[in-house]
Amino acid sequence: MSSETPSPNMKKTLGLTGVTVNAMALIAPGAFLWMTYQLQAANTDVSGKSTALDMWTGIVIALIIAFLTAFAFAELARRYPNAGSGSAYYFAEKAFLDREKPEHRRFARIAKFITGWAAHLFYWVYPGVMVAFFAVLATYIAGQFGLVIPIWGQIVIACAFSALVGYIAMRGITGSTTASIAINIIQLSALVVFSVLAIMFRVKNPLGVSPSGWYHPAATSIVLPHNLAGMLFQSTIAMLILVGFESSTALSAEAKNPKRDIPRGVILSLAIQGLFAYLFEYFAANYALSDKLVSADGALKGIAAAAASGAPIGDMAVQIGNAFLGGNGFAFMLVIAFTVAIAILGTTLAAMNTGVRISFAMAQDSEMPDVMGLLHDKYATPFAGVIIMVIVSALIGSIGVIGGVMTLTGITLASNLGTFALYALICALTVVAFAGGKEFNLLKHGIIPALGVITNIVMVLAIFIIGIRSGGISAEATYLALGVSAGWLVISVIYFIVTSSRSGKAILPATTVIGSND
Repeated sequence: MSSETPSPNMKKTLGLTGVTVNAMALIAPGAFLWMTYQLQAANTDVSGKSTALDMWTGIVIALIIAFLTAFAFAELARRYPNAGSGSAYYFAEKAFLDREKPEHRRFARIAKFITGWAAHLFYWVYPGVMVAFFAVLATYIAGQFGLVIPIWGQIVIACAFSALVGYIAMRGITGSTTASIAINIIQLSALVVFSVLAIMFRVKNPLGVSPSGWYHPAATSIVLPHNLAGMLFQSTIAMLILVGFESSTALSAEAKNPKRDIPRGVILSLAIQGLFAYLFEYFAANYALSDKLVSADGALKGIAAAAASGAPIGDMAVQIGNAFLGGNGFAFMLVIAFTVAIAILGTTLAAMNTGVRISFAMAQDSEMPDVMGLLHDKYATPFAGVIIMVIVSALIGSIGVIGGVMTLTGITLASNLGTFALYALICALTVVAFAGGKEFNLLKHGIIPALGVITNIVMVLAIFIIGIRSGGISAEATYLALGVSAGWLVISVIYFIVTSSRSGKAILPATTVIGSND
């Protein structure tokens, strides 16, 4: 399958459901409740005080920021329905090219480069992070049966999982959509069951927990803020579990009605996964947390035990299952763990699909190597990009496994930096795209995206400042993330400059030249 063979076009097979569920799979509440609850339970401010009381309200703050960004993505997707697989990369170019003044249009190419760099830092690192998480989950489950998986075994699991996801992605977005629908049904069903039983656990109180033994004395304690700083600290983690709603904008080339369905898919995916799934499940988990949850050595209980556990949701599932399912708590935990594994598959698949499509768009624009622009003859998928991403994800996942908590946290933060940079850029580009035009609306195209820029920048600064000030492993992971991000930026800049020189493309074309072409 050489580059000389005419490549097929991507097939328009997706309706609103397909667009939405592919984005929903990337958010994956089933995976992130299990993976991040321990981090949120252990989170402390710079003085060492726990912020866990504001776990739920932190998610609310993060949701507000996410919706500001989602609205910007939706407006740009509505304005530019022909974005194809370019998503944010395409938006960056069109926002400047559609300006009336030539001096504005000259910034189109540099805007594409910056946006493409941020998008790749997000979408090409993120799948590797999920691959590492899957290996960790597999190791945890094996440990429940007394099996110890050595590091080399975990690396094999990471590589095999990456290959499996790549195989599904290779077969096309229709197959990915079918998988995403099944994954979303499974994980949301499991979350509803867990959440309902968790609430019943509190209401029925089968273990005789004393009134003072519950972490939150009443339901109102969960939904009302306790400390502003604590709420902001929690939101820096909560924001990480909400990213992915924008991934549907990379599916315009495969959407039957992109102008209508892509903007709706962006908002719907965040609303369903964020407003419904996350707020419900986190309320239930916090409502059921009591001092009856004890660490393995018996030294810690309640929120301290959750903070020290490798899988506090798994521990709670055992406790709840034993109380309501005839002592079958261990089996209930395994079912929940299985749905988490399925959810990790879904979020990895969605991220991989989005990443390779943005790379494909950049290759079509000669801003990435031509090999990234090759399409599979049968499935019409960017097969070369998928193969390369499988290799990259396996490498990143293996690094996350080998280096333990520090490297896994570091590569996660690197992906997050790309996420927030991309989100801030998109909000800014919304202002550029609509300002001065007939469609401009002060609220939708001025105030909301401006708030999105500010809040995303605040979030990324908060994450890295907190990490550095915390010292120890957190600081090491933060520096690793900054190093990875800086390294990718340097490589991108060098490639951009070299290819610009070889092709004769100006990085910032002269205004007079642009004007003469109009």
